[in-house]
Amino acid sequence: MNEELSQLSAKEILDKNFKTAMRGYNQEEVDAYLDIIIQDYERFINKIEQLEQENNRLRKQSETTRTRPTTSNHQVNYDILKRLSNLEKAVFGKKYTD
Repeated sequence: MNEELSQLSAKEILDKNFKTAMRGYNQEEVDAYLDIIIQDYERFINKIEQLEQENNRLRKQSETTRTRPTTSNHQVNYDILKRLSNLEKAVFGKKYTD
């Protein structure tokens, strides 16, 4: 995962110990809340890794598509003209071609 995106890792959150004071927080409640945060971090990390993999796959696919040889415009134009000619023959019959 990119370190610039977060200041803490799931492991750092898990290992964090809070000092206790006379009127401090309920330690069990803090631990339960931190467990939820850890699960969120792990989900985010997994999602980011999945999206990075998909991004890389799509980039490779895009590069492959760009480097694939394409039909020249001349060939496409010739095909269109040939189809148009055949259509004219079908619509107007042999009289048109004579």
